[in-house]
Amino acid sequence: MRISDFLSESVITISIPGKEKTALIEQLLDLAFRTGKISNRDAALKALLDREKLMSTGLENGIAVPHAKTGAVKDISMALGICREGIDFQSADGKPSQLFFLLLAPENAAGPNVQVLAQIARLTNLESFRRELIEARSPAAALEIIRKAEY
Repeated sequence: MRISDFLSESVITISIPGKEKTALIEQLLDLAFRTGKISNRDAALKALLDREKLMSTGLENGIAVPHAKTGAVKDISMALGICREGIDFQSADGKPSQLFFLLLAPENAAGPNVQVLAQIARLTNLESFRRELIEARSPAAALEIIRKAEY
């Protein structure tokens, strides 16, 4: 399973203006919502924020993966945000996050959800991939970096 199958230029932003976690989640959710794959924005947002309350989805090495299962989607829905300056996401290593992979999955999609999370972890484990993605100058360039890394 490739994450590029769930991303398009329209759900990638390379310039996140906000510096606050909830605002970032909402901005990425709005990108994903515009695709028409999310039936209820408020339910999706509640699921994402409830998940964050359990434990931050800020990982290490500048990566955050806000994710949730929700009845507001029938298929996996994703968005990607890049913030070169970084945002405090209460990450495991205490450092700001720069790459944000928002992931929504149907409530009954444990397998595909785990596969996408594993693919994100595999790709972002590579320092060269993270560095290239942070330096992407357009959504098209970011998507191409991901596609190249997946093949």
